[in-house]
Amino acid sequence: MADNDNFAKGDYVVYPAHGVGQIEGIETASISGMEIKLYAINFEKDRMRLKIPMMKAKESGLRKLCTTSRLKDALKTLQGNARLRRTMWSRRAQEYELKINSGDPVMIAEVLRDLKRNEADSEQSYSERQIYQSAMERLAREVAIVEKTTEDKAIIRLEKLMGIDQEAKKAANDALLVEEQPMRKTKAA
Repeated sequence: MADNDNFAKGDYVVYPAHGVGQIEGIETASISGMEIKLYAINFEKDRMRLKIPMMKAKESGLRKLCTTSRLKDALKTLQGNARLRRTMWSRRAQEYELKINSGDPVMIAEVLRDLKRNEADSEQSYSERQIYQSAMERLAREVAIVEKTTEDKAIIRLEKLMGIDQEAKKAANDALLVEEQPMRKTKAA
C-alpha cells in the first residue's frame, strides 16, 4: 500500500469504510480544551464530509490512492476464477463486507470476482447484487482517479476484464426496465 503520512489539500485518499475522498483542508478544532488538527475529507459521490484527527489518520486506515502495481494486482485478481465456498450466505456476506470495508483494492477485486455471474449462471439474490454493486463502485472510483478517467468508463473496463458481455448486460437491463413499466402503471391506477 502507499504510505499515508502527509496529506495536503486536494489529495485524493481512501478511507476504508467510505472509499475515495478528497482532502478539503486541514482544520483545527478545540475538543475538551485541546487543540486538535483534523483532515477534512469530502466524499462527493456520497455527499458526505468526514473529519479525522491527523494523529489517528494512519490508525483509521486512511491511505493515499493505490500504486499502479497494486492496481495491476487487483485487475489480475478480477480475471481469476471465482472461489465460491459452500458456507452459509450470511457468513460469506459478512466476509465480503469486511473485504470491501478494508479498502484494499485486491480484496475488493476478490469480492467482485467471486460474485460475478455470467448469463448462463443462476441469478443473483438482492443482497448479492447489493454487495457486488458496492464493491464495483468502490473499486471503480479508485481506478477512475488513478487512471484519470470517469467512473462509468472504469466500470466498463472492470466488467470487460471479468468477461462480462456489455451487449448482454445492456439487453438484460433493458428487459428489466420493460418488466417494471407495467408495475408502475398498475400502482398509479
